[in-house]
Amino acid sequence: MEKPKGTSADDFSTSPAVTAGVLPGDTTEDVRRRGEGLARQVAVLPVGSFEQHGPCLPLATDTLVACAIARAIAARYPVHLLPPVTIGCSHEHADWPGTVSISSVTLHAVVRDIAHSLRRSGVEALVLVNGHGGNYVLGNVVQESTAGTGPDMALFPAAEDWDSARERAGVSTSLLTDMHAGEIETSLLLHCHPEMVRGGYETTDFVADDRRHLLTAGMAAYTESGVIGRPSLASAEKGERLLAALTDSFGPYFDLVTRAADPTA
Repeated sequence: MEKPKGTSADDFSTSPAVTAGVLPGDTTEDVRRRGEGLARQVAVLPVGSFEQHGPCLPLATDTLVACAIARAIAARYPVHLLPPVTIGCSHEHADWPGTVSISSVTLHAVVRDIAHSLRRSGVEALVLVNGHGGNYVLGNVVQESTAGTGPDMALFPAAEDWDSARERAGVSTSLLTDMHAGEIETSLLLHCHPEMVRGGYETTDFVADDRRHLLTAGMAAYTESGVIGRPSLASAEKGERLLAALTDSFGPYFDLVTRAADPTA
């Protein structure tokens, strides 16, 4: 399949979709133009959470991370950037004030409804950019959507994408140790939203690698502060490199969901 017109970073870097903060700034004409020449139009949906992230990161951390990744994707690829789902499945964080959750059934229904609405308007493929590890149900949504019909939905980033991004960015904490409000999340926010990071993250490191009872006992059984990881190692430079690596990793996902409808692919 020929590369769609306008897939270089230069073509989309000035789009309102990537300059209006968390909410996209597209008009309907922007969406129409961006989908021209594609065998299948693709929407990108950031899915986050509203949950505790220790004393130094905001409750909206996962949503901000998902939006940052989605915006970077929209700057590189001709996708329809959607506003985020800001509340997810954060029941394991319920012991901390401010955390809000919806059920997995509700999140499942919301995503399926969005996908159905997009198809009615001619956008056939949907990529979920997940910023919260506890949104397990998103994997089931993708499985059910693609079973027997082909790849019309995808979930990004996979653990492998995070791992390769971690290596490219020089993040020293493993994905196991860097579970929550640690080096990766703090670095991404220092890069994308430094005004949201409170002072003191340099002294909040806490490691709890054995979390086998997390789903039963919740996060409070493993951390008093809410942090599991090493935020002291974070930097804005690492955040910038993480975002660049993840954007590169999106390429095969884009190819998969766009070429599925092309008989010559």
